[in-house]
Amino acid sequence: MIGYFYFDFRDTNKQRWRDLVPSLLTQLSSRSGLHCDILSRHYSDYDRGARQSSDNLLFKCLEEMLTLLDQRQIYLIIDALDECPITSRIPSREEVLQFVKDLVDLRLPNLHICVTGRPEFDIRHVLEPLASFRVSLHDEGGQRKDILDYIWSVVYSDSEPIMKRWRKEDKDLVIEYLSRRADGMYVDCVKLVIGVLTVK
Repeated sequence: MIGYFYFDFRDTNKQRWRDLVPSLLTQLSSRSGLHCDILSRHYSDYDRGARQSSDNLLFKCLEEMLTLLDQRQIYLIIDALDECPITSRIPSREEVLQFVKDLVDLRLPNLHICVTGRPEFDIRHVLEPLASFRVSLHDEGGQRKDILDYIWSVVYSDSEPIMKRWRKEDKDLVIEYLSRRADGMYVDCVKLVIGVLTVK
């Protein structure tokens, strides 16, 4: 059973703890009658959604789902955590990091958690001590070659009419710039630079 959530800096409905946890609850309840019963009971306790549940009770609802006896393996994937905001006004990332820590502290043998994101200090500080396995794409030597190959294939594509109109000097400039400056955001930068050059 899998629950997946992607933090997206472009979508204000995908940036907070309050977006993450209800999404996981809904996904898990849709895959199991027992999980659905737990969520339905919680929904009824709060006047069928007329009252808002507290953060603590939402977590307890999820914990109840995760600790059901005789259930299969559960994989929770929290993707692009670095896109969750970290400001004094909206301390959402801090809440999500605490949430992950609380899930790990449950020590459930059937629960597996995968968190992805750029290795920013607060993320590393909380997650590195918790991780049983860690993969850093920033440390992978083949990553740079794969990205450069992708950039080259887009910029020198014959299938896109826009690309055929570019001068070779412009194409080489884009490849050089992205290979030095993009820091992992190559695909978005390719689209951005293509847009800029097309507007000329």
